[in-house]
Amino acid sequence: LMANDEQATVRALDAARGVFRRQIEAQRGRVIDMAGDSVLAVFDTASGAVTAALEAQRQVEGLAARVPAEQRMRFRIGIHLGDVIEKADDTVYGDGVNIAARLEGLAEPGGITVSDSIRSAVKGKVAASFEDQGEQTVKNIADPVRVWRMVGAGAATSVGMATPAMATTATPSIPEMALSLPDKPSIAVLPFTNMSGDPEQEYFTDGITEDIITELSRFHSLFVIARNSSFTYKGKAADVRSVAKELGVRYVLEGSIRKSADRIRATAQLIDALTGAHIWAEKYDRVLADIFDLQEELTRSIVMAIAPHIEAVELHGILRRQSQNLGVYEKSISAWAKAWSAYLHSDVRLRDKGLAEALAEAEAALAIDARSSRAWHVKAFVHWRRYYLGAAPDRTAAWQAGMSAATAAIEIDRNDCDAYALKALLLTVPADARLAVQALPCAQRAYELNPNNMTALAAIAFSELAAGLAQDAALHLHQALRLSPRDPLRQELYLMLATASLFAGEYADGVEYALLGITEAPQMPALHGYLAMNLIGLGDIAKAKEALDTERQLAPAWTERILGGGSIFGKPVQRRRITTFLRVAAGLENPSAADALR
Repeated sequence: LMANDEQATVRALDAARGVFRRQIEAQRGRVIDMAGDSVLAVFDTASGAVTAALEAQRQVEGLAARVPAEQRMRFRIGIHLGDVIEKADDTVYGDGVNIAARLEGLAEPGGITVSDSIRSAVKGKVAASFEDQGEQTVKNIADPVRVWRMVGAGAATSVGMATPAMATTATPSIPEMALSLPDKPSIAVLPFTNMSGDPEQEYFTDGITEDIITELSRFHSLFVIARNSSFTYKGKAADVRSVAKELGVRYVLEGSIRKSADRIRATAQLIDALTGAHIWAEKYDRVLADIFDLQEELTRSIVMAIAPHIEAVELHGILRRQSQNLGVYEKSISAWAKAWSAYLHSDVRLRDKGLAEALAEAEAALAIDARSSRAWHVKAFVHWRRYYLGAAPDRTAAWQAGMSAATAAIEIDRNDCDAYALKALLLTVPADARLAVQALPCAQRAYELNPNNMTALAAIAFSELAAGLAQDAALHLHQALRLSPRDPLRQELYLMLATASLFAGEYADGVEYALLGITEAPQMPALHGYLAMNLIGLGDIAKAKEALDTERQLAPAWTERILGGGSIFGKPVQRRRITTFLRVAAGLENPSAADALR
């Protein structure tokens, strides 16, 4: 490249170096050397090294895409986990460095290879998969090295990364994840554009989009990105190929809705992001009375376009069970939009106000038609949140109202995934062992009905945590993060992962998950609490006290309740560990009390 255009090559190399330095530092790594076109860096955690490598390859590939193929600068990366010798002048030596360098030489241009120790350390913790390349004999290393190729890395110059075998509590950043394509047809449905010129119709347009996502998600043969991540693109001019890359899907659906008087016009187009080809497009012009037929026809067309192998009998299962009264439909989706918006509020006053408005609108819809399943969903959802957050004037009454609403929705439709999921969440929160026994089968039913549904995944993970099945919960939580990689509520998924790690005794992981959540939501008290507990698990009392002090400042009453044994988890071993670890952090119990529970 230098021979062809020296100045352009130097500029490209400087830009790439900047990418590597930023990503290494973002993951609390340290650049040891940047001689020529190589980079050597060390990290305190394996996941930090892998995350930095994935994001660096993604960004460098983006830089390369701007120039002709023959002028592109691509990097190979090798990562190894092992001890290194660090000298006073900050240089590092040892087999750890040598193996990382050899792994780099085995990588493809734009690719990443890792040793078996790295793969074992990060499996299930990063959004990438691994292909076994077998044992390789490498120069100047006595024993063969088991090599894995990371799938989902960006696509030759040299980079080596080594990470010492020790943990850190430094706050990691949250990068965009490099995601490999699933092994079945995958699609993201972008929020349809409201073309009516009336802001009041936004909720109607969003409701149509949500229904398409819901119906597509029923097909086990498809991989459908969750609504939470799809809606992060709302109101943005998004490049379809970038969206597909960020979400890890092949197909992207986009469209628009125009509603005026008694008519509705919808347009939709399906794009194959790998080729950029428009593989299907359609216009629909209908009277509003046919809204449910329109939704069914649109969804059926999409499914037929991207998954012709789906059984015809399953296609006929799209039939909706919603109320046929359009006024009820509009009220119920408006209520759901308000409930969801309130759920995202960090401001307690605005959150409570939004939940109250959503509940009132759901009640208005049910007054017209008591068989509006979505309105029952809203009621169950609002009462669950109020109970969980302690925001209800009468928590017992709120729980009973939520249970009644979820049960009513199930009676309307025995295949209602959301209703079973909400009922499971309600059965879990009172920390009553008799109820918790019922929660897991209910959550499993929701998951069986729709494994692509985020509420079902949250419900089954939460129910598994309550049942003491921490490893099973972690698997479902990682599935949720893959289905919704841009989820605006991923801090709650990280909180549950920190909880699962605490219960499993994997305290270093618990610290990392809690810190990831805090990066997303620094004002969320429970994240600081579970950070403190996992730090106690690691024996770091000083830092645990700092985390607990932050939690106390954010939610003093909640903290005192937990210190007094008020955890929502009902199993004695869980409650003992939570209460004891937190009391040790608070200086209320001797550290030896935690030793006995590790």
